Amino acid sequence: MKTLVQGGVVLSMDPGVGTLPRGDVLVEDGRIAAVAPALDAGGAEVVDATGKIVLPGFVDTHRHTWQTAFRGVGAGWTFDQYRTAVHGTLKPHYRPEDVYLGTLLGRLEALDSGVTTMLDWFHCATAPENADAAIQALHDAPGHAIFCYGADGPDIEPEIRRVRNLLPGDDMALGLHGPVLSTMDETAADVALARELGLPVSTHVHGTGGWRHGDRPIAGMAERGLLDDRTTIVHGNGLSDDQLAMLADAGASVSISPDVELKMGFEPVVAGRALAAGLRPSLSIDDCPSAGGDLFGAMRTLFAVERGIPPRDVLAFATVDGARACGRGARTGSLTAGKDADLVLLDAEDLSVFPVGDPAGTLVSAGHPGLVDSVFVAGEPVKRDGRLLGVDLPALRARLRASRDRIAAAAGIAVDGSWVP
Repeated sequence: MKTLVQGGVVLSMDPGVGTLPRGDVLVEDGRIAAVAPALDAGGAEVVDATGKIVLPGFVDTHRHTWQTAFRGVGAGWTFDQYRTAVHGTLKPHYRPEDVYLGTLLGRLEALDSGVTTMLDWFHCATAPENADAAIQALHDAPGHAIFCYGADGPDIEPEIRRVRNLLPGDDMALGLHGPVLSTMDETAADVALARELGLPVSTHVHGTGGWRHGDRPIAGMAERGLLDDRTTIVHGNGLSDDQLAMLADAGASVSISPDVELKMGFEPVVAGRALAAGLRPSLSIDDCPSAGGDLFGAMRTLFAVERGIPPRDVLAFATVDGARACGRGARTGSLTAGKDADLVLLDAEDLSVFPVGDPAGTLVSAGHPGLVDSVFVAGEPVKRDGRLLGVDLPALRARLRASRDRIAAAAGIAVDGSWVP
């Protein structure tokens, strides 16, 4: 089983390979076998990449995918309005079918825009059946997914153990309430559970709404030995430079959602200060009621507000650094021999980007989902010629719209943008 992606501009994100103005990528049995200016692979299926940019699939390190049905409703909300609306008003009316449809359509949307690996930060766990529905949706959508379980309630251990038995390996993470929404003792207990079960942890930390532990939550975690290379801090806005350095010293990562952070007033984006502290940030969408669901937009926003960061670094945040943050740096994130063949082919002749000079600069400043011609996950095509394969989108659209309308009616709200929480 060989596939030769031939004749494209190869933007490998691997320093040992670099950017090839004209290059080939050989795929064998789901993995990248070679990347070079010209390859001879007799018997391989040839994918003509002439006029295309070939790059690794994007990695989204933090998305609340279950909220997809309410896209755009909260485009102008503050964080307090978002929290009140989504968690206080809408979430109580979610049934497992609603969770399933939101998660499935959200994952397909991400895949359609080139996101081959995604961490689904799930916090609609009002019942175990909701978690099971989200897991099933991630299983039913092609693409790599990590289910990050932000379990509700004070005693999460039995539920985390149950789900861990369903998701062995590296397909699960634990979403912490602490250190912002719980005591440090509770945070320590949750981290201990995660370490026992071999789970990475992810937690939201930002300045909006106040911090339970003052303005030094990361210092508190560091003092208790709760940081390591499997820790991801989501947002990180407002953290002092020395706390960012603590994250770097522990080998931890920070996931930045620039559109949501700027819209909701999370203080300045932390990417530049994180780099100065020795951290390599990753990028994420956060939520689609407030922001678009593609990483092209996230890259462009970050590049605009952090003008001193080179385009290639911004693209790395969305690929190789995201893979590393998800614990999958050895598997994906760059076009490197031995890694999974997670590939995206972009139309370099589209007038919005033509003629391409610097591929990284072009994609970071002008890229958009309409460029995504083909997507391969572990060598398998999941999108070709601009269309997702094997997906009945009309039927799924109808089901998601019905789900949204039922929840909105039960909650007594409108979805036309007139609802202000």
